[in-house]
Amino acid sequence: MNTHEKLVALKTITTKEILRFSRIWIQTVLPPVITTALYFLIFGNLIGPRIGKMGGFDYMEFIIPGLIMMAVITNSYANVVSSFYGSKFQRHIEEMIISPTPNYIILLGFVCGGVARGLTVGVAVTIVSLVFHPLNIHSLWIMFSMIILTAILFSLAGLINGVYAKSFDDISIIPTFVLTPLTYLGGIFYSINMLPEFWQQLSLANPILYMVNAFRYGFLGVSDINLTTSYVIIFACICTLYIFSLYLLKKGHGVRT
Repeated sequence: MNTHEKLVALKTITTKEILRFSRIWIQTVLPPVITTALYFLIFGNLIGPRIGKMGGFDYMEFIIPGLIMMAVITNSYANVVSSFYGSKFQRHIEEMIISPTPNYIILLGFVCGGVARGLTVGVAVTIVSLVFHPLNIHSLWIMFSMIILTAILFSLAGLINGVYAKSFDDISIIPTFVLTPLTYLGGIFYSINMLPEFWQQLSLANPILYMVNAFRYGFLGVSDINLTTSYVIIFACICTLYIFSLYLLKKGHGVRT
């Protein structure tokens, strides 16, 4: 395939992925927005005033970046894992793999769809957050780059989950038992400086901690983690998952029989 044909293939897969979640926005976009609004209401408005300041900021202001990031993480992941497994279940992923379309174009198409849904939900949640607290943006570049990188990372993770999934139940195991605990323990609702030394060190093994703190820096200008360290770790994770995803597609793992 020449460059133009590859771009057409990428556009086609990406468009299909975007239309897939946008046509059923009541199921894909609205529920996470409502759920996050409840977090704002309960944790920010009701519990926040009793907690007081967190890192020198109002509690509501402190948790907004983390809740936006949580919505992006869960939705970019969910979009790709469900879409890729759906393609396997309906037996049309084989047609894509045996076509002249390079595996990296197929991979990028699914990832673009996951990023699109993650950003759509992230923007919607950000708009809802304005109802509860005005936003202060310290660095638009850091905020935007971090949300894009995070969406890419979890889109890749969702594809890997979709490759290994053998039933619809399998696509919920990782989000339930791995992704959700890591998200809640990723510094969304608290600063790790509040933790004892042992738990602070243990928290550093959680990659979501770096994403949440870097994204929070984009809003508030403060972070528990060094920004350079956050970017290095996220780039390393993206490269690792990208290479592994290409390997799985090349081998046809979970697809070819």
